[in-house]
Amino acid sequence: MRDNSSATILFRPVVSSRSAAGLWWGLVGVAAFSFTVPFTKIAVAGLSPLFIGSGRAVVAAILAAAALALTRQRLPRGSQWGRLALVAGGVVVGFPLLTSFALTATPASHGAVVIALLPAATATAAVLRGRERPPTAFWLITGVGALAAIGFASMQSGGFGQLHRADVLLLGAVVAAAIGYAEGGLLARELGAWQTVSWALVLASPLMVFLAAVSVAQQPPSASPAQWAAFAYLGVISMFLGFFAWYRGLAIGPMAQVSQIQLVQPVLSICWAGLLLGEALTWTTIVGGVAVILCAGAAVRVRLRPAAAQPAEVTATPSLQTVKD
Repeated sequence: MRDNSSATILFRPVVSSRSAAGLWWGLVGVAAFSFTVPFTKIAVAGLSPLFIGSGRAVVAAILAAAALALTRQRLPRGSQWGRLALVAGGVVVGFPLLTSFALTATPASHGAVVIALLPAATATAAVLRGRERPPTAFWLITGVGALAAIGFASMQSGGFGQLHRADVLLLGAVVAAAIGYAEGGLLARELGAWQTVSWALVLASPLMVFLAAVSVAQQPPSASPAQWAAFAYLGVISMFLGFFAWYRGLAIGPMAQVSQIQLVQPVLSICWAGLLLGEALTWTTIVGGVAVILCAGAAVRVRLRPAAAQPAEVTATPSLQTVKD
C-alpha cells in the first residue's frame, strides 16, 4: 500500500482524534461564522441587501479562484458540475441573499434563533439525499425542532400562524443551505472539502457579478466605514477563510464531535447581537433558542449514533454539517 493511498488518508483522522486540536480548530471556524448574522445586520443599514448578498460572494469567489489556481486543483468533471451548481444555489446564492433581505426587517438575535434549525435541517437533507433509514426518533426530534422554530417566529410576529415575511425568508435560507451542504458533503469526498466550496463560488460568480452590477446601478453603495468593514468580513471570512479553520478541525477530528460544535453558533450570534447591536435579550428569544438548539443537537446525535460503528460512514458525516453563512 502506498503512503499516499486513500486508505491511509481516511485512517489518519482516527489517530489524530486523541488530540483536542480538532475541537479547537472547529471552534475557531464556528466563532468566525457566528459573526455572520450580526455583521449582515450592520451592513444592511447602509448597503442594499442585493449588493450584500451578491457582493460578498464576488469577493469570496476572487479569493477562491486564486486559491484554486495557486494550488493547481484539478477541474471538476462531468456530473460534478451539475452537483456543484446545486451547492452553489444553496450556499452561495440562496442563503446569503435570503438572509440579507430578511435581516432588513428583523433583529439579528431573532434571525440567529431561526437559523439554529440548520444543523437538524442539514441532517434531514443528508438523510434524504443518502437514502438513509434513521430511527423514528430522528424524525420526531427534527419535527419538534421545526415546530419550535416556527412557533418562535410566529410568536415574535404577533401570534401563532402569523409568520413575518422575514421569517419565511429565513426558513427558506435554512432549506437552501441544508440542501447545499448535504450535496456538498457528498461531493467533498471526490473534490475535497474547501475545494468544493471554492468551485461552487467560482461557478456562481458570473451570476453574482451580474446581480452585484444590477444592485450598484439601482442603488450606488454608500455606507459608513463600519458598514463596509462588516461587508468585508462577510466576503473574506464568512464565505471563505472561515471554512479553512472549520474543515481543518473536521479533518483532525474526532469528526462527529467537531461537527456538533456548530450548535454553539446561534448562542454566539445572539451574544454578538446584544454586544455589538445593543439588541435586548428577551425571555422569548432565550426559550426559543434553547428549544431549537436542543432539538437540533438531539437530531444530529441520533443520526450520527448508528454510523459510529462504521468508519466509512463516519468519515463522510461531518462534511454534511458545514455552516454556512
